[in-house]
Amino acid sequence: MGHKPLSVLFLCTGNSARSIIAEALLNALGGDRFVAYSAGSHPTGQVNPTAIEELGRLRIPTDGLRSKGCDEFARPGAPEMDFVITVCDRAAGEMCPAWPGQPITAHWGMADPAAAVGSDDAKRQAFHEIAVMMKRRIDIMRSLPFASLDRLALQTRVRDIPNQ
Repeated sequence: MGHKPLSVLFLCTGNSARSIIAEALLNALGGDRFVAYSAGSHPTGQVNPTAIEELGRLRIPTDGLRSKGCDEFARPGAPEMDFVITVCDRAAGEMCPAWPGQPITAHWGMADPAAAVGSDDAKRQAFHEIAVMMKRRIDIMRSLPFASLDRLALQTRVRDIPNQ
């Protein structure tokens, strides 16, 4: 009790699928230890309906999810991030704002489920696979011994969370 939750910002280019799924999962699974946010370098302005459908299927709350720009988190008064994690290769290579507080950064690259082609079932399967992969990574992150790791060790451990 009395501890400050760790703030995590998940970044993607469009902030419509992967980063939204990560935000919702960590907020649902992180208890009082984490507060998750998501943003995009070039937000689409809308959350992909199949991402919402997948989160609903997993019984993950979706209230308040919206597509937003990363500049929202670089403004004065924005929450200070402990972690900034990119989830798409394009966002990892783009210029982002200087984050106050020097957060730990990592890249968890994943395929864009919104780019999936084929039947509606094939598209839903792509979203499901991303959600499962993201949940595994978040579960590993949640299990890290934060109190016993120094900053460098923590950065290494978060960056090395496997993509399985």
